[in-house]
Formats: sequence, structure tokens, C-alpha cells
Amino acid sequence: MDSKLPSSVRSTLLELFGQIEREFENLYIENLELRREIDTLNERLAGEGQAIDGAELSKGQLKTKASHSTSQLSQKLKTTYKASTSKIVSSFKTTTSRAICQLVKEYIGHRDGIWDVSVTRTQPIVLGTASADHTALLWSIETGKCLVKYAGHVGSVNSIKFHPSEQLALTASGDQTAHIWRYVVQLPTPQPVADTSQQISGEDEIECSDKDEPDIDGDVSSDCPTVRVPLTSLKSHQGVVIAADWLVGGKQVVTASWDRTANLYDVETSELVHSLTGHDQELTHCCTHPTQRLVVTSSRDTTFRLWDFRDPSIHSVNVFQGHTDTVTSAVFTVGDNVVSGSDDRTVKVWDLKNMRSPIATIRTDSAINRINVCVGQKIIALPHDNRQVRLFDMSGVRLARLPRSSRQGHRRMVCCSAWSEDHPICNLFTCGFDRQAIGWNINIPALLQEK
Repeated sequence: MDSKLPSSVRSTLLELFGQIEREFENLYIENLELRREIDTLNERLAGEGQAIDGAELSKGQLKTKASHSTSQLSQKLKTTYKASTSKIVSSFKTTTSRAICQLVKEYIGHRDGIWDVSVTRTQPIVLGTASADHTALLWSIETGKCLVKYAGHVGSVNSIKFHPSEQLALTASGDQTAHIWRYVVQLPTPQPVADTSQQISGEDEIECSDKDEPDIDGDVSSDCPTVRVPLTSLKSHQGVVIAADWLVGGKQVVTASWDRTANLYDVETSELVHSLTGHDQELTHCCTHPTQRLVVTSSRDTTFRLWDFRDPSIHSVNVFQGHTDTVTSAVFTVGDNVVSGSDDRTVKVWDLKNMRSPIATIRTDSAINRINVCVGQKIIALPHDNRQVRLFDMSGVRLARLPRSSRQGHRRMVCCSAWSEDHPICNLFTCGFDRQAIGWNINIPALLQEK
């Protein structure tokens, strides 16, 4: 029977089904070998039972031992089966994932790794990046053009967050300060966006060397306006300020430092309102609740802490102890949940009303960096040390993985992710050690339908 499929599609299918046949043949052979091992083990156990005290073991005892051994071998068989077939399954999933998650724009201009990425909450919508090159840059999301350069820090810029209603940016730095600075941007005319969805062919797990990093010998930020002096400089820390965020309303900010403290400042007066102490090691991140006066700080001491400022007379703190390694970030969702990520390769979802144990745990194959939650759709974006960016729902179900190849995706560790839920083009932004930020179009309806 003649096939109506194109020859390239048909050959790909034949190759995939050939792989399936070979894999299942190997599994069948291994299954036979495992069954022989089970029979041999049962015979050996039966023989040992004859020798104990010169009497036979009871059938119940023998059955328990054999059952335990069989269970171990069965688990080994399941693990082998899962590992052997994972590549085949991923081959079918990648086509769907590419259709759901498409690279839209690359933002190239920093001269060192990018630690943080953020999106403004008010018009005009722009992208902000914080880099180890001592600068923060603001970008046109549609065109990828640099709009404003902030050069007020003398150390690595470790985070950037935007005021909830004004054109103000908050940056934290390795120079032991956090700066609040004003920006004015004029968006350029958008140009047609090229379709990048067809750029990948074949397997999208191609390894890359540092030679594949973007060529940024020219400083694309040299032509954009530069802000060099902050409105406010917050200077109470005795170590690197690794993160900072605005409290709801924008009248106060919180900073997190390697000096093991977090500080709460009044924006208008620049005065230190509270010093939040208790962590045993350096802080790694801080985050504020979008609608309530709540702050969460994470630390290398394997914990994260919830600070409650809703009652001016009482400043309570709760400690979450669910990880076994550095907690790299903890972020709020709308409601009563916190999501935490760790170097122990897990992400945990917590209910603030019940802190004893997480309500969901996501286990991964690499350390987790700064996570971000799409609040409206309750989707978690997980950037990894191994250059992967994966999407999960709040119950821990994996939804998709962003494409990664020699021509798409990050070429080195992905540091951070940020959602922009209402933006018409890009829904998710990522940044990393390869000195670039990337905008992705996430087809949310298709993503949830696949689930």
C-alpha cells in the first residue's frame, strides 16, 4: 500500500518505531533475565529455609522474604523500563512543546551574566534585566531595543523590581546597597516578529560550547539614555545585597543580604524601619505578597521565613524547614500559598495556614534557581543550573519544557524567570549566564489542554 505521507515524515516515523521495537526487545530480554533471577533467588531462599535450625521456614516467612525480593526486582524492572523509554516518549512530546512554547525575542547587550529579569506592572510595559556587569537595562519587549541603562552601582546588579504604579526601579547590588531610581522610556515602533518556531529540526538537546554564546563585542546599550544617580540609596547592609522588592503600595521596600539579615526601609525617608534577623546563613532572595503586607526571605541555611507586617504592633515570623540544601528562592502566589525552590533539586508548594508539610513536591534533576509563578494561571516556571526551563502546575504536574538547542534557548545556566500575563506577545522571560534574556510566547490554553 502506497503511503501518502511525505517521505521525510515517513522515514522519521519508521525510525521512531524502529527505536520502539528495539527498546521493547531489550526490555523483553531483560525481563526474562530478571524472572530467572527471581526464580533463582526463591530457590536459594527455600534452601536457606531448610538449613535454619534443621527445620523448614514457615510458608508465611518464606513468602515474605521472596515477596520482598521480588518487589525489589520489580521496582528495578520498572525503573529500567522508565529510563529506557524516556527518550522515545520525549521524542513525541517535543513537537507539541515547541508549538506551545516559542522563542519570540532575544535581548542581547549585557557584557556579563544576567542575574535577574523583571517586567513593569504599569504602562509602558518594558523588560528590566540586572547583570554582573554592574548595570541594569530596560528593554522594549517588541523590538529588543535597549531603552535605558542604569549605571549607578559599583558592583554586580543582582536584582531588579519595578514600582507597582510609578516609573521607579529598585535594584540590589554587590556594592552593599539598594538603589531606587526613576526612568522615562519612549517605546519604539514594533517591527514584524519573525517566526522562530521552525528553526529547530531533530532532537533539541544539542550540547553547546561557550563559543556559541551571542557575539556582543559591541555595546548595544551605549546609544540609550543612561541614568547614573539614584533618587535614593539604601546603605544599612554589611554585605552583598542579593535581592530587593517593593511592599504592596510601594511606600516601603525590603532587601535581603549576605550579612544574614533582611531590612525594611521607608521609601520617602530612606530610613531603616526594621532589621529582620534570624537566618543562620546568607540570604538568597526576598519576595513580597502582591496584595498583603507579607514578606518571605530564603537562605542558605535551608529554610525560608515568612514575615507578617499586617498588624503594625505585631511583626510575627514563621520558619519553613522543608529543604535539605540552600533555598534559592521563595515566592508568593495569590491566596495563601508559597512556592520554594532549592539546590536540593526540589520545589515545594506550601499552604500558609499549615506549615508543617508541603502540599506538593516537584523533584527535578538539577538545582533550582529563581522561580516565578504565573499568578492568573497558577503555572510555575523553574529555571535550572543545567540550562533547562520547565513549567509545572501548582499540584506538581509537569506541563512543558522550553525548547533548547544550538540555535534556541540558553547556552549556560538559567538564573531567573518572570511572567508577564497580560502582554500580547511574550508571556515568559528568562535570563542566564550566557548574557542574554529571552522572551517566550507560551500558549496557555494549549498548555493546559495538554495536561
